[in-house]
Amino acid sequence: MTLYGIGLGPGDADLVTVRGRRVLEAADVVYSPGRLSRSVATEHVPRDRIGDVDFPMTRDEDELRRAWREAAEEIAPRARDGTVAFVTLGDPNIYSTFGHLRRTLAAFHPDVDIEVVPGVSAVTAFTTALGVEISSGASLALHEAARGAAPTGPDRMILFKVTDVPTTHEQLVEAGYDVMYGRRLYMEEGETVVTDDPETLTERDYYTLAYAEKRDLGSEPATAAFEGPESESNAGTGTRAKTDGGAKPATEPWSGEEFRRDTVSIERAEGEACGDEVPEAPPR
Repeated sequence: MTLYGIGLGPGDADLVTVRGRRVLEAADVVYSPGRLSRSVATEHVPRDRIGDVDFPMTRDEDELRRAWREAAEEIAPRARDGTVAFVTLGDPNIYSTFGHLRRTLAAFHPDVDIEVVPGVSAVTAFTTALGVEISSGASLALHEAARGAAPTGPDRMILFKVTDVPTTHEQLVEAGYDVMYGRRLYMEEGETVVTDDPETLTERDYYTLAYAEKRDLGSEPATAAFEGPESESNAGTGTRAKTDGGAKPATEPWSGEEFRRDTVSIERAEGEACGDEVPEAPPR
């Protein structure tokens, strides 16, 4: 019948869309490419309906293509006979592993119908978690920034996969940006951190993003005038809504170091298996 690519949102099971939850509940089997997406899916689907697909711990492209062909061979027959879902964090079409499966099925199983259910992406959710407003008329560029990379140019940027925060931060500040970071936003596993201090994020974490904005942009929306000192109704409230960075109490007690040791190798393997570049940060 149909394979659904479902975006689970940034990591909190409550942020799965209503449509995504309905499809998950109706699916005969739900496949996941990694542990974190599986942990969200199992909040909506019994574990006995979660399917397994295996990926090698390699960046070898031939091995990755073989793994995705094997995954397609597993999924295609089930999708022909019933309703199947493949879940990813965020949105299936934004920096997602789902594209690899979609292309493989299109090449080798073109009779399988595919439908995408969009999800809340960190592209938009970061604004609430970091207490940032992107006002009407502003532009926002999206970049990856692994291994100390620091793309510059646009006035406002959202950077993903910031795996060497101190190096990236230093370059951005020199280029004239103010920078705020969010780590594991809306994720129940691990510690959620929102900060502008790069020294608190020296440990490598694949799920770190940054919002960078050029200093002294000089553009404000018309209603910014209401935030001046003459506004009695706004006195003491500041310009940002309160936010906890999307943090929720973890279901299990984890120390930061224990969690890092237990998950970093798993997440690295999952990223590599899905064709993502997940390089180690260079020595500093």
